[in-house]
Amino acid sequence: MSPTPSVLFICVKNGGKSQLAAGLMRDLARGTVEVHSAGTKPGNMINALAADSLAELGIDMRAEKPKPVTEAALQDADVVVTLGREAKVTVPGGTRYENWDTDEPSERGIEGIERMRLVRDDIRRRVQSLHAELTGTQRSA
Repeated sequence: MSPTPSVLFICVKNGGKSQLAAGLMRDLARGTVEVHSAGTKPGNMINALAADSLAELGIDMRAEKPKPVTEAALQDADVVVTLGREAKVTVPGGTRYENWDTDEPSERGIEGIERMRLVRDDIRRRVQSLHAELTGTQRSA
């Protein structure tokens, strides 16, 4: 792993979950981890509710744009994380890969901003754990 570990978060549209993970990691890492996100079939815009849920934590992701997964991005990452069940990628040998099968509150009838807060909080716990592992720091409560 490089001196500054690099993480690539991937979901299908790169408008919600992977952007949430990237925003949360950037905010937590403050330069101690290089952070990227991409989509297997990128959409046209950031999910407004995802952006609103991060704004509640003081994190602004509204300037982000969905972008496609590239071979170069996969090669450059120390850790590749797919979020959800639909995003599928082939990770280069030697690259650590994780799939985060994130909470899906809509399966329980929870929608709107409440759904997005639950998704955000699930991803936030995972990001905190990954950050602590990559940087050798203790996770703050």
